[in-house]
Amino acid sequence: MTYLIALVLSLALLIIGIIKFKIHPFFVLLFSAVAYGFMTGMGIEAIINSINNGFGDIMGKIGLIILFGVTIGKVLEKSGGAFVIASKILQLIGAKSIHLAMLLTGYILSIPVFADSALLIMNPLNKVLSSKAGVSFAGTTAALALGLTASHTMVPPTPGPIAAAGILGADLGSVMIWGLLISSISLIACYFFATKLASRIHVPIILEAVTTKQEQLALWKSLLAIVIPILLIIFKSVMDYPEFTFQPSIFKTIIAFLGTPVIALLVGVLLSLVLPKKLDEKIFSSTGWFGESLREAAPIIFITGAGGIFGKMLQNSGIADTITSEFTGMELGLFLPFLLAACLKTTQGSSTVALVTTASIIAPLMPALGLSEPFMATMTVLAIGAGASVVSHVNDSFFWVLTQLTGMNVKQGYQIQSAGTFVLGVTSMTVITIIVKIMT
Repeated sequence: MTYLIALVLSLALLIIGIIKFKIHPFFVLLFSAVAYGFMTGMGIEAIINSINNGFGDIMGKIGLIILFGVTIGKVLEKSGGAFVIASKILQLIGAKSIHLAMLLTGYILSIPVFADSALLIMNPLNKVLSSKAGVSFAGTTAALALGLTASHTMVPPTPGPIAAAGILGADLGSVMIWGLLISSISLIACYFFATKLASRIHVPIILEAVTTKQEQLALWKSLLAIVIPILLIIFKSVMDYPEFTFQPSIFKTIIAFLGTPVIALLVGVLLSLVLPKKLDEKIFSSTGWFGESLREAAPIIFITGAGGIFGKMLQNSGIADTITSEFTGMELGLFLPFLLAACLKTTQGSSTVALVTTASIIAPLMPALGLSEPFMATMTVLAIGAGASVVSHVNDSFFWVLTQLTGMNVKQGYQIQSAGTFVLGVTSMTVITIIVKIMT
């Protein structure tokens, strides 16, 4: 019981540090992990080893993967490739289905591009198309925001799901496949929420000028850096399934190399360089696109590293044995990571912090919870992602970006974004539960 009390106290320290004292999540995670170690009676040497090994192990697994994923998104954003993808999707679906168009466009854009940036790209288009179609701006905004959130929390190479998969040792290709399936199904409920409930809310449209000069880029060039890495990772994942037996060949060797996540995303970075008209210091310098990528990726990488420290501290403390003895027969399974992620998301605001922290806590408990099999590890990542979307409100930076860009007041933000993310998270967890029942 001492371990559980120490865990609760360290989580309280984490939440208070982030919310009340506005301390950066990296330092709060680090301090909380060390505090947990002392509270459970770990020796100084064990605590130091947990810090060094926890940070080093997780950085070796996913540090570069996160950086390359962010870099791809930054080049797509700055070059106009993301704008081209959005415009083509909207053109394909048509203005008559504006809610569906916004839902799917947000969903696709948020895989390579940060949700905040994707919202900035899409908001002017959303205003113009909503005005032309004569539909509720609140409804189309809800569809866009929920599409962005779904892939942001459940579909690699978005940094949060990548970090969770790395911490839990889940196969990234498997997380991609199942993440795409589960989050896509969950969008059905989001669509009905946007069209039937959010559309009843009136938010006035203040039109802005929308530039279309970026549409000169070819769609296939814009998609290369997203599609090719995903396909490479999925191909390797399929080839690694024990159910399939592929004979040794040059093709298998090549896929085994290129499909390794860090190499696949590095390929994506190289492919993204076909988008800019000129390769110069605007892209490669410390103040250019690559420099911006490093600055944006650094906080995520360090938070993930601190999460690795927290997880290693839990593992070395022996809390797994306590969980096994205390909760035997309760069959918490996937609901524990879902509820823990939802609690952390709701209390401190960041989906990425919720994903990383929950994965770090759950990692040493996987065997005790019956989640150590490869398929269940994948489902655990996605359950955490589902929880990390519940709910977005005033302590979430995305909530304020959304309300300020669209002119919503706080009450409307709660009605649209907070209620919508609750629908998304609960629906996703329901889909996960059904799939697990069918597959196991």
